Amino acid sequence: MNAQPDTFASSHAARPLLAPELPAAPGALRAAITAAWLKDETEHVRELLEQARLPAAEQAKVQALAADLVTRVRARAQDQGAIEAFMRQYDLGSEEGVLLMCVAEALLRIPDQDTADKLIRDKLGEADWKKHVGGSDSVLVNASTWGLMLTGKLVQLNDLTRADVPGAFKRLIGRVGEPVIRLAVRQAMKIMGHQFVMGRTIGEALARSRKGDNANYRYSFDMLGEGALTMKDAQRYLQAYRDAIHAIGRSGSFVGTDVFAAPSISIKLSALYPRYEHAKRARVMAELVPGVLELAQLAKSYGIGYTVDAEEADRLELSLDIIEATFSDPSLDGWEGYGLAVQAYQKRTPYTIDFLADLARRVGRRIPVRLVKGAYWDAEIKRAQIDGHPGYPVFTRKQNTDVSYLACARRMFAHSDALYPMFATHNAQTIAAVRAISAGKTYEHQKLHGMGDDLYAEVIPADRLGLPCRVYAPVGSHEDLLPYLVRRLLENGANSSFVNRITDEDVAIEDLIRDPVEAVSSFASIPHPKIPLPADLLRSQNQNRKNSMGANLANDNDLRQLADQLTAAIKPWKAAPLVPGAVITTPSEAVLNPADRRETVGHWQPADPATVQKALASAAAAQPAWNRTPAASRATILEHAADLLEARMPEFMAICVKEAGKTLPDAVAEVREAVDFLRYYAAQARAQFGAPERLPGPTGESNELQLHGRGVFVCISPWNFPLAIFLGQVAAALAAGNAVIAKPAEQTNLVGFAAVKLLHEAGVPEAAVQFLPGDGATVGAALTNDPRVAGVAFTGSTDTARIINRTLAARDAAIGVLIAETGGQNAFIADSSSLPEAVVKDAISSAFISAGQRCSAARVLFVQDDIADKVMTMLAGAMGELKIGDPALLSTDVGPVIDADALKSLEEHASRMDSEARLIGTTTLDSATAHGSFFAPRAYELKSLAQLQREIFGPVLHVIRWKADQLDAVIDQINATGYGLTLGVHSRIDETIERITSRVAVGNVYVNRNQIGAVVGVQPFGGQGLSGTGPKAGGPHYLLRFATEKVVTVNTTAAGGNASLLTLGD
Repeated sequence: MNAQPDTFASSHAARPLLAPELPAAPGALRAAITAAWLKDETEHVRELLEQARLPAAEQAKVQALAADLVTRVRARAQDQGAIEAFMRQYDLGSEEGVLLMCVAEALLRIPDQDTADKLIRDKLGEADWKKHVGGSDSVLVNASTWGLMLTGKLVQLNDLTRADVPGAFKRLIGRVGEPVIRLAVRQAMKIMGHQFVMGRTIGEALARSRKGDNANYRYSFDMLGEGALTMKDAQRYLQAYRDAIHAIGRSGSFVGTDVFAAPSISIKLSALYPRYEHAKRARVMAELVPGVLELAQLAKSYGIGYTVDAEEADRLELSLDIIEATFSDPSLDGWEGYGLAVQAYQKRTPYTIDFLADLARRVGRRIPVRLVKGAYWDAEIKRAQIDGHPGYPVFTRKQNTDVSYLACARRMFAHSDALYPMFATHNAQTIAAVRAISAGKTYEHQKLHGMGDDLYAEVIPADRLGLPCRVYAPVGSHEDLLPYLVRRLLENGANSSFVNRITDEDVAIEDLIRDPVEAVSSFASIPHPKIPLPADLLRSQNQNRKNSMGANLANDNDLRQLADQLTAAIKPWKAAPLVPGAVITTPSEAVLNPADRRETVGHWQPADPATVQKALASAAAAQPAWNRTPAASRATILEHAADLLEARMPEFMAICVKEAGKTLPDAVAEVREAVDFLRYYAAQARAQFGAPERLPGPTGESNELQLHGRGVFVCISPWNFPLAIFLGQVAAALAAGNAVIAKPAEQTNLVGFAAVKLLHEAGVPEAAVQFLPGDGATVGAALTNDPRVAGVAFTGSTDTARIINRTLAARDAAIGVLIAETGGQNAFIADSSSLPEAVVKDAISSAFISAGQRCSAARVLFVQDDIADKVMTMLAGAMGELKIGDPALLSTDVGPVIDADALKSLEEHASRMDSEARLIGTTTLDSATAHGSFFAPRAYELKSLAQLQREIFGPVLHVIRWKADQLDAVIDQINATGYGLTLGVHSRIDETIERITSRVAVGNVYVNRNQIGAVVGVQPFGGQGLSGTGPKAGGPHYLLRFATEKVVTVNTTAAGGNASLLTLGD
């Protein structure tokens, strides 16, 4: 690079990070919603308890009514519906129930018979079917289990079968074979589908809703289907909703009647837009809102209801933006059918209700509000833990949610002038409590189709409670049912759920109807004691360290603060060698923003040969003292560095964005990983380098194993993880007692410099960790050639690792250690039992996140021929939704590649692929990318892996088809590359998963998820073969490679007799 004058581009002030996409500060009611996102659970629930509590006399009436309802339902249990019996039998708390769901979901999606048969053998062989066939007091379940398996009909079991159930099952398998069993399970799912789904088409559902007891209910129809991945999916769902509204509207005359009594349609926003997420807010408001409004206008024209379903917590506030924009439209004036669902398990819901009431009053018409408990609880807990949030968006106890439900009910009735309350529940205690809270005001109940029929038979009749109930009625084929069904079963069929226990005579009525206010008031701890806060997640699993904290990139309050911090952090960054006593005189070189090469973000000065020599001498002199520093003291310093880094996350994010082209989510993850490395290696140092390990031996002798640092370690890190890998290598070497010379990649000197300055501030002596920027030929070669260097930790290309290895071996010095993590031709195998939607989502994140510049990124997707066309079509559509652009904007999915050389290499590869392979899909680049090193992600279909001679380090995915009998050949091809870093597997068949994982020679295998983002101490990372030497970074054996071992043996009898032996008693 040419030396540049020491100036700094003035464009920074005009290019703030993140801020351009943030909405204006909200009003007080919206601000209150956001503020409650992760509200302290104890404080929040105590407030809700007061709002949910009824006077003692009222509560006594509630309990009496709830007990009466349960008693009456149990009296009906002898003729309960098939599904209630089926759910009790295949209880989700049992292995068999979960197994049944797994089998059925996978089977309905498997096109090829051979794979389906394997799945039957694999899964059904594990289950204790005897328990289910013989363990129920419901003849219907017994008969249906057999009938479903054999013929799909409900048949009476004969005496022989009753006498020897296991024998009968064996005879059945032997007589009819597994393929018939497979068909029977499919038939079982169709019958379950009939129980849970109102009809395959809206016409079928409407006809069924008028028959028999069904006519006693109101209906809200839901078109089954999960979120859209492509615009084509979204258009299909939009048309399905249009068709359904027309059909519902034409089924009666509803205009001018009570809209609250009319049928309604439920819509899911994620089905109408493939990128329904906070980061895409501008696009969502411009492109999704018109469709939502159009459907509302259509519903209004027929006088029917229209309800927006609730989804994940990070979409709540975006959904409120959409609802406010559409509900306020003057075209909907005079129609009170536009409603939405809110979730009692979310901490923000009480405040959401207040906002909705205000919105209704401002616009001048009521909003129907459906209060549900919530269907994504487990996913919300996991997401908060993964993202490192300070708390949870949902309550951690079911009883806390029940209290919130009653408090929210009271709030809804308080706003009854503005809201029409609708209570979705299958819980007799909740029904009784809501009735008391209502004080005679109008409302309706709601239930899921196929569940709670016995309970609501005691609620609807005028001579009972006389309350209207609306059925949430899914419409669609059984193929679309499964994700919905699994979610509903988790919500309503799990062990602790009322639905499962209401007819279970073993559960006392008083336990079933216990007042949640009383239950929660009796808890010693209001939050669940077995669900730690995300920060304490690792400590709760006996890890002596804190989890790193992330940033909530869907919370506008947090984002505004982050935007200010990021913008304030931008300055004329500088980097130069950090070597005690060195005078740096080399010319400075400019660092350009890879997203816009016109922008200078800082300057750096390379080390000259004299500085390199000074650094080596300083390190060699400083190492013995640092090695003598107790391991616990070294660990404390590293933990202090972690705390400093976490507190300064915005500063380091800003450098990562501007220097390395990291997107904002990648920058957050980068800082978190660096923090985790510091804390993990600190904990490992305490455990492994603290007290010596006592070894066995004869009496009168002590034997101890001690670990010490090796000497001077050179750490050479890559540009793709310029903070995390850089600090990970350095922290490990320091933790083990080595002095360190850190050489960053030439493209990312600024962030490395800031990291070493932070280590010095935390207490690492300046000579114990030194910073030497420069090119590989000058600085790298001089360091690795020097006999004072005991070892090298290197992450980079396989070719460079070989050069370092040869250099270390050729020295006239002690044999040096090389810890190398290199590249990989990483594959991703998907068989026909996998879900195409999940395969595409994970392929896109694995191949294109970070512009494909991760050593773990997927390069080759092997997809089974039976689903290949569907996967490739979906992949092309989903790729079309990716935004390539300025990484400083939250809406950007894929930022630039690191520099012009990387871009040129990728363009050359794409040119070759254009002529040798079939282009599946790509993305578009807009004019804003003209001045950066941007490369549009691409996917190509190849005929064979042999078409790839080397790793392509960027956003290019290669797809290869394989047939069901070629799995071993696919594994052989992957192993033959010689690389062995990461592998992704998508399959529902345990046998297939085991076969792949046991045969493939890679370091990290990821099953049914993406294959990037290894977490320190959770997924230790590193490969084998051409992909690295090991041990794995972030794993329990890594520090040992940085250490020497010393055994000290002491003859304890040398001063006389063996005191310990002589003083033994009898």
